[in-house]
Amino acid sequence: MQNILLSTTYFGPVQWYQKLYRAEHVEIEQWESFQKQTYRNRCLIATTQGVQVLTVPIVRGESPLIKDIRISDHGNWRHLHWNALQSAYGDSPFFDYFQDDIKPFFEKKWEYLLDFNEAIRVKMCELIDIQPKVTFTEEFTVYSLQFTDDLLASPSFSAKEAAELPSVNCKPSTVNKSQDFRSAINPKHPVEDPDFTAKPYYQVYQQKHGFLPNLSILDLLFNMGREGIFFL
Repeated sequence: MQNILLSTTYFGPVQWYQKLYRAEHVEIEQWESFQKQTYRNRCLIATTQGVQVLTVPIVRGESPLIKDIRISDHGNWRHLHWNALQSAYGDSPFFDYFQDDIKPFFEKKWEYLLDFNEAIRVKMCELIDIQPKVTFTEEFTVYSLQFTDDLLASPSFSAKEAAELPSVNCKPSTVNKSQDFRSAINPKHPVEDPDFTAKPYYQVYQQKHGFLPNLSILDLLFNMGREGIFFL
């Protein structure tokens, strides 16, 4: 796969890590405006009740850029997220094996969301044994105009959410639809991705809910261990 653009993610979904694994080179966007209700600060896990959303609270300062977004300590979220993971995956085949690698992310405090997410990415790549070539954008890379048109055409994409997309002075872009996944990999409004089909794997609650696709990479790690790489 060619060079691609990705947003930063908090324990991103399987699809995000598939892109990371298969691309020749990945750029992670650090100059975009923060977008709410996306994988930038949330992940999806499987619980006995179904899919649960875990969201990292953020502090909005003067700059809306993702590189400047700070993490909030509001609501004792670290404790709540770790308890949710223990409850959801305590009986999974590999939780005990990997919990010492994951728990520090809920003990140490990071100031910036981008730094936190990057530390997570590095650790997850180590655990699932992938070595992607990753850099961060040096300036904002304009969206493909066709890509943006496709996204805005979604009947469930609201005007309010459209207004939150980064606004730049567009010039002829070298970023095309097949390379730009910053908004395509989205929990609420995913854009069709012909290169990604969720491969079913064992899940703790599969008999109750059926296979739940494209959850957090943690779901794949705790259920399949290092064999998770074969599902990317």
